[in-house]
Amino acid sequence: MNAPVPFRQTSGLAVTSLICGILGFFTGFTAIIAIITGHMARSEIRRAPDVYDGDGLAVAGLVTGYLVAGLYLLGLLVVVLFFGGILGFGILSTTVN
Repeated sequence: MNAPVPFRQTSGLAVTSLICGILGFFTGFTAIIAIITGHMARSEIRRAPDVYDGDGLAVAGLVTGYLVAGLYLLGLLVVVLFFGGILGFGILSTTVN
């Protein structure tokens, strides 16, 4: 006789992490929420693996969250270096005369 398979609930934190990670491409700030809830979801799933499911969702949320955060930081670095270079070039060109 086959034993019934226990029903595991998908972690709400994992779903939140994935949704915020995807929204991070458009908003930016939700990437931080995706990272935080992704780590919380993985912890919740590891504490009660017989109750919660959705580790893949949590990992996907973490990956998208870190990816978006990295892209935004890279963009910020490019902007700072670009405008810093323009400012530096402007200062040098006025003092050389």
